[in-house]
Amino acid sequence: MNMMKMMKQAQDLQKNMKKKQDELAKTEVQFTAGGGMVTAVATCDMKIKSIKINPDAVDPEDVEMLEDLVFAAVDGVLTSAQDTMSKEMGKLTGGMGLPGGLPF
Repeated sequence: MNMMKMMKQAQDLQKNMKKKQDELAKTEVQFTAGGGMVTAVATCDMKIKSIKINPDAVDPEDVEMLEDLVFAAVDGVLTSAQDTMSKEMGKLTGGMGLPGGLPF
């Protein structure tokens, strides 16, 4: 493979990765904790978009439980966002041995 062809392929890959990252920045994932008590929504660029708390989850006598539910929902949605990003970027890099989220 000649050098010019390799450089063209690298440029195409870079362009496609940037396009996919832009798409994923708009792709939302959701995670619910506590049987629907707390729901977090994030985009696949790791930005939290919203957190919804069911009023039944609010107990002034047990704030720690609500904190745990919020933490679980946020942790779950960020893990889901990262997994989605890695999976989608991995489709572009294929067997090239490049990490899915490799920024250019």
